[in-house]
Amino acid sequence: MKPFTLDRPETAADAVSAVAAAPSAAYLAGGTNLVDHLKLGITAPGLLVDVSRLTSSDVREDDRGGLVVGAGVRNSDLAADRRVRERYPVLAEALLSGASGQLRNMATTGGNPLQRTRCVYFQDVSTPCNKRAPGSGCSALGGYTRYHAILGASEHCVATHPSDMAVALAVLDAEVRVLGPDGERVVAFTDLHRLPGDHPERDTVLGHGDLITEIALPPAAWARRSAYRKVRDRASYAFALVSVAAGVSLVDGVLEDVRVALGGVAHKPWRAHRAEAVLRGARPSREVFLAAADAELADARPVEGADGGNAFKVPLVRRTLAAVLRDLTEEADR
Repeated sequence: MKPFTLDRPETAADAVSAVAAAPSAAYLAGGTNLVDHLKLGITAPGLLVDVSRLTSSDVREDDRGGLVVGAGVRNSDLAADRRVRERYPVLAEALLSGASGQLRNMATTGGNPLQRTRCVYFQDVSTPCNKRAPGSGCSALGGYTRYHAILGASEHCVATHPSDMAVALAVLDAEVRVLGPDGERVVAFTDLHRLPGDHPERDTVLGHGDLITEIALPPAAWARRSAYRKVRDRASYAFALVSVAAGVSLVDGVLEDVRVALGGVAHKPWRAHRAEAVLRGARPSREVFLAAADAELADARPVEGADGGNAFKVPLVRRTLAAVLRDLTEEADR
């Protein structure tokens, strides 16, 4: 066992100061991802700063008509919140599709979007991995790539982001409220995560010491007709091969507004702006849905691998997106 110091500061500001002052420090809240990494030897912080009681565990209304979710809210509590189920069903469905009931009882709103990839090479410290050890190489290239990226990858990393919740937050245009060494700021959720580029070790735009305190969900009438669908190798407790979060509003049979995000396809939750552009203003049909998927997948680059690669994800995204949009638009017509 590698020793570490556990600190329980009195305020969030004290926690930020403690982490910012110690290069090897990390925050501890639910611990569902961090504890795994400690066991696997992926990380070995000298200082853990417990923030589990320092951020809000409440969901409250805001003056814009949306909701503000404290970083300490547990995933299971957020999924069960009546306002979330009614006004943002895509988020409730995404939360309930992730992990297991026991883990959802521990995982937090602030921590879930920051979980790191489940790439088997990242989690195996005996293999080279640019995300875990920058400059060491990417063992996934030519290896086991079934779960890897088809969009936005680089020669340095083809890993995918594992969070279901994050895909829903991306489609909802959520805002992340952050307390850092230089004070408070707001980050658009779609800007929170990074593509790998030359620095796959950096998952997000957050700096050392930055602490997520709240996530705000803006009011959105279209979000009441939204859904999340996850395709995986088994019915539960498995990460997405492909997932789709979408929401629509129909006026006189035309898609007045539509939002789409994809999971399991990139280093970050993938907001499908090209697909949205094709869909907005169109009349729903399978042909239109598939054309939207094709527009989004135009730059898809499947990864070859010893296991046959992940080219199957391209048609899987097409079918899944078309199915979700079909269900949402048929429901709107009833």
